[in-house]
Amino acid sequence: MRHRLAVVALVAAGIGLQGSAQDKPSHILLKPAEAKWGDPPPALPKGAQFLLVSGDPGKPGPFAIRIKMPAGYKIAPHWHPTDEHVTVLAGTFSMGMGEKFDAAALTDLPAGGYGLMPAQMRHFATAKTAATIQVHGTGPFALNYVNPADDPRGPATK
Repeated sequence: MRHRLAVVALVAAGIGLQGSAQDKPSHILLKPAEAKWGDPPPALPKGAQFLLVSGDPGKPGPFAIRIKMPAGYKIAPHWHPTDEHVTVLAGTFSMGMGEKFDAAALTDLPAGGYGLMPAQMRHFATAKTAATIQVHGTGPFALNYVNPADDPRGPATK
């Protein structure tokens, strides 16, 4: 029996999601060809593609999302209220720690690479090549920019 993932709407105020599956699946088996990629949530810069794999980042409990980025895609310095686990699925994704974007501080993670950003740690990232990452953790998950001017949602989000 094939379970269908419910279509969810992204909340304009952040990375959280609204809506829920009518029947919570007991398991998820997702083939790449069946993945339904869409626009990223408003908390991420435009240009990437987003896939909800499981859970709901905006609610308590485990979640997994994927982000597909073109080469040169940047995420400004930010932090999360919970731990962020990042696995590079394809390409080269570069991450650095600090409150200012510093290309010299980036560490390249190739496909198969992994990063853990503990809660509250200020960090930034860029796709050195076209890259796909999977982020998993425990919600509620949020993306808070160090510099409000970097927030693609605009100044009204704080």
